[in-house]
Amino acid sequence: MDYKKKVEKLEEDLPKKVRDRLLEKMEEEEMTESEADELIENTKKSYKSCRFEPGEAIGVVAAQSISEPATQMTMRTYHVAGSAQGVEITQGLPRLIEVVDARKTIKTPSTDVYLKEDYQNEEKAREVANKIKETKLVDVVSEDRIDLLNLIVEVDVDKKSIDDIDMDMEEVVSRLNKGRRKYEAEVSGDSIKIIPKDDDMSVRNLQKMKNKVMDKHLKGIKGITQAVVTEENKEWKIQTLGTNLKKILKVDGVDPTRTVSSEPREVQEVFGIEACRNTILEEGHKTIKEQGLDVDIRHMMLVADTMTVDGEIKAIGRYGIAGEKGSVLARASFEVTVRHLTEASIAGEVDELNSTVENLIINQTVPVGTGMYDVIYKPPGEA
Repeated sequence: MDYKKKVEKLEEDLPKKVRDRLLEKMEEEEMTESEADELIENTKKSYKSCRFEPGEAIGVVAAQSISEPATQMTMRTYHVAGSAQGVEITQGLPRLIEVVDARKTIKTPSTDVYLKEDYQNEEKAREVANKIKETKLVDVVSEDRIDLLNLIVEVDVDKKSIDDIDMDMEEVVSRLNKGRRKYEAEVSGDSIKIIPKDDDMSVRNLQKMKNKVMDKHLKGIKGITQAVVTEENKEWKIQTLGTNLKKILKVDGVDPTRTVSSEPREVQEVFGIEACRNTILEEGHKTIKEQGLDVDIRHMMLVADTMTVDGEIKAIGRYGIAGEKGSVLARASFEVTVRHLTEASIAGEVDELNSTVENLIINQTVPVGTGMYDVIYKPPGEA
């Protein structure tokens, strides 16, 4: 059967990309003529329902379609299933607000780390997780104490814990002695002595020094507080709490083509603005779906496009898109009305009244739907 001829007849009905996909599907499934006709009709129907009329207020429709279901969202955090430990990440309305506000610091950043084919077993996945997860001295210490007689700190190291991270006592001490510090660490049997350089050390300062030493980074990637190995769809992956995408991608065994952070700003820094746009879209849509709500993905696409159209990520708020509108009245209607009007008056700004909000304020026809067009009639016989 000649599928190509059938698809070529659709030139006026469907765009090229959709036609190519149709042809590919027909050939792949080896469809009969009736099946191919049914697929074509369903595709034309779906494509027609996706289009919008000229002058339709798609911004208002998208805003309403997202914000109305968002009122049903919960204000809670959610434990990722599939592990006894579980990675607790922010979900619901707080997460959606983080995404659309383009927050510079999010509450629980996470990374989905996918592994290469050679690392698709639990043992190797755990090895990669151990390389990624940050280990501090406090994680390998079984007991700590302050020797008030000699004014030093002593910590007992758990042998199994340092074996798990592939280190020995000398390496731990070497890490503790790196950088500028007010102490000297040395091995003493199964313990480590932390000796202050200041001879006149008070107990309070000794306590502060102990807390700093316990927080000392030994191994792994800074900021990754958890790395949980899970199996999904017969594939091993790692879910982290905390993120440092640049360094994670350099770890042996990590698949850099699929590993992605939940932090749009970090994704922009590593992969660029298009990847950032995809992250906003994925995170926003996933958050809404996880709450059992149904929002057309095209509404989230419009939000993601608007936030990234200038080549950098912008929040939907007074410090982003809403605060940078060309219309004085549109800016004033959103927040801090007096400030916007005062600054515009001082600068002598002119409002061209091109958008919806400002025309509503002054009771004029809004440039939406039929309001976008002027009808001009020239009577017969007039020059």
